[in-house]
This record gives sequence, C-alpha cells and structure tokens, in this order.
Amino acid sequence: GIASLIRACQGKTLTLKERRRDSQDLAVRIWRHSYFTLSHAAIMIEWQNIDTVLLDMDGTLLDLHYDDFFWLSHLPQRYADFHNTDLNTAKAEILSHIEHLRGTIEWYCLDYWSEFTRMDIPSLKREVKDKIQIRPHAEDFLSFLRGMGKKLVLISNSHRKGLDLKLEVTEIDKWLDIVISSHDYGSPKEEQEFWLQLQKNEPFDPERSLFIDDNLGVLRSACDYGVRHLVCVTSPNSQAGVKDPEEFMGIVHFDELMPRQE
Repeated sequence: GIASLIRACQGKTLTLKERRRDSQDLAVRIWRHSYFTLSHAAIMIEWQNIDTVLLDMDGTLLDLHYDDFFWLSHLPQRYADFHNTDLNTAKAEILSHIEHLRGTIEWYCLDYWSEFTRMDIPSLKREVKDKIQIRPHAEDFLSFLRGMGKKLVLISNSHRKGLDLKLEVTEIDKWLDIVISSHDYGSPKEEQEFWLQLQKNEPFDPERSLFIDDNLGVLRSACDYGVRHLVCVTSPNSQAGVKDPEEFMGIVHFDELMPRQE
C-alpha cells in the first residue's frame, strides 16, 4: 500500500530522475487512495460503458464473517473435539495448512478439507449457517444493476457444496444471470486459466466489464487478463476493520456505486 511505498522510498540512494519517478508514483497512488476511498461522492462508474458485472460472493455480496468464523473458530474447536487434542494444537495444524495452500484450488475445496480433517466439512458449515449474511446494500445494488439491464455473473472460488448452502440461505441467485464456481473450471480466480475458461464458457468483453471482489490477488489476476473496470471491497468482514485497496478503486459498501437519493 501507500505506507509500504513510502518505506521503500526511504533510505535509498537515487538519481534525480529516479526520485522524480518515485515521487510522481507516490503522488498518484495517494491521490487514487484518497479520491476513491475517502470521498464517497467521487466514486463514479460510467455505466453506459459497462455491459457485464462480474461479482465475487464471499466478502463482496456476502459477509466474510461467516467464513472467517468457520475456519478460524468453529472448525478448530470441532477438529480438537473429534481428534481428542487441545484447541491450540488444532488451530496451529489447520492454520498452517491454510497458509500452505492459500490461493490454490485445494484451499477452496471442501472435499479436500473433508479428506484432510477426516470430517464432514459441508455438514460442519451447516452448523453455523445462521451467520451467513448478505452485506449491506448488496441487494439494492443488484436491483439497481438489473434495472439498467446489465448481465450479472457471480464468479466465486467457493466450492459448489458451500456455494449451494449460501444460495439456499440468502437466495441472492434470484438477481443473477449465472452462477459460476472456479471449481467448475479446476482453477481459482487467482490463475489466468480461470479467466480463459470463463471467456470460453460465458463470453464477455473485458473492456466493457466491471469486476468487484475483496481479494487483491484475484483483482490483479483479472487486471492481467484485461478486465478494465475493477473495484475492491475494503470491508469484507463486518467484524473486522477496513483494508487498503492499494492500486484499486475501493468501496466499503455498494451504495457508494449508486446515485445518491436526494
């Protein structure tokens, strides 16, 4: 983020040209951060240039608190009980494996986690399904997009068994044209293969598409593929703080992308 760029610029011996380049880069990033994150009124999308809206699910349409609670609290406790070990050991084993797999298709695969833990992960996720919640203004935003005739495509790294549970609870699929899990393609959104398969199966114009996600790595993958309009959700977990969207336009809630009601 901006703080890391400032630290990187400090303590270096640079030529005048390099100093000018770094200072210009820093100025642009500070302007982008303040313009898109701090000023609600400044966040504008030229909707006439958008045909397709690609939407993440967890942390974007739905509150990430459910997922964080499951993986960091509920599963470790149930794992400790099932394997007759203490909670700290259970947490350490699960978190270590999470970090080892982060960003891979296995990281998101409930079948993989069922095999690793020797537990029925989809059933365990149902135990805390009361925590599955739609994020503020999400349905208003989907209705707004529907009213403009945009094509709405959910693209999620969620495994189909987890995805189906969330759709069952929230019924947000009633707003969507199609629901896609990266497991359908065998590659997570972090990889270019996902975008190639998405284009093959659901053709879209990257230049006329908007993609909204809370994962910076996924947004960068979409950017590498050529998706022109990118927005980062900076408060994916209602129980946690706001994060830096770094090089992307950042929003806390979807009402920031809709016209103000006078």
